[in-house]
Amino acid sequence: MPAHDVAPGLSMSPVMIRSLLRHPVRIGRMVRGDEGTDGVGLLFAAVSKAMTPGTVQLAEEWQPHLVLHEGLAAAGAIVAGRREVPGVLVDALLFDARDLFHAVARSLGRTPLSHADDALPEPVDALVAVPASLHERARIGRPMRYVVAAGHGDVPEQFTRRGTRPILLVSRSTVDDPRPDRLMTRVVDAARDADLDVVLVRPDRAVARRTLPPNVTTTDWLPFADVLPHVAGVVHHGGAGTLMSALAAGVPQIVVPGAGDRTKHSRLVAARGAGLAVPLDELTSATLERLATDPELRATAGEGAAEIATMPDPSEVVGDLEALVR
Repeated sequence: MPAHDVAPGLSMSPVMIRSLLRHPVRIGRMVRGDEGTDGVGLLFAAVSKAMTPGTVQLAEEWQPHLVLHEGLAAAGAIVAGRREVPGVLVDALLFDARDLFHAVARSLGRTPLSHADDALPEPVDALVAVPASLHERARIGRPMRYVVAAGHGDVPEQFTRRGTRPILLVSRSTVDDPRPDRLMTRVVDAARDADLDVVLVRPDRAVARRTLPPNVTTTDWLPFADVLPHVAGVVHHGGAGTLMSALAAGVPQIVVPGAGDRTKHSRLVAARGAGLAVPLDELTSATLERLATDPELRATAGEGAAEIATMPDPSEVVGDLEALVR
């Protein structure tokens, strides 16, 4: 599939800082992990404004008959309105995509779409990739199986050889944060007394400078879809992609509450029973060992994987989308 950068050089950090300076209370709530959507709406309204000119120009060239966009990507809705074609939400997050869309729309206000200032057009449908058992209320839309992006490749030998101890993966966010990230440091400290092996994926600078315990190793990027079935558990920051990838593989997870949507994610996983919500300061060797050995966590995570497997493959929903433009 072709890709096109509609906002070359766009950096999230300056956008976030400007939004924080203008709306410190709302953005501050988001940074603290508040479950509201006002802060994220303000932030992604600013992102959408930066992306809209390039997206509109691209749409003029491609002349799409249908626009798919996430709830936070209001530029997609703007293009759908300008082109007078259907817009469809892709809901792969654990916050309801329509709630996120409306939060961004409120912050954008009235946006020029064609020849007049019209309200942001509502999506005509939604593809929902989150299993029903994981979120707190029913969703309106078409179910679609979550597929791990770019998740296939050679599995390192350390994950496939038979060993006597379980292996845990530790993954951190790919989004830069000016604040210190203590996730991997805390896991390394807890792993010293744990009867298991820990693999740090893309270790941060603080950990890379340390002498690690014998049961802790590091690695670069991994093909998660192929590696996850070989591990006993995943410890991560609470991003939707890592959370859903672990659930799709039936792997128990520790989700550390944090900024943005991560606190809610941790609570949803814990409520489902597919993992644990553990603040960093409470992460211990006993917590890691429980993640690796608790049969109930493993069984419930497996139920989540089975549920995802029954959802329609993305290729199966293409016909439904085509019907929207006939």
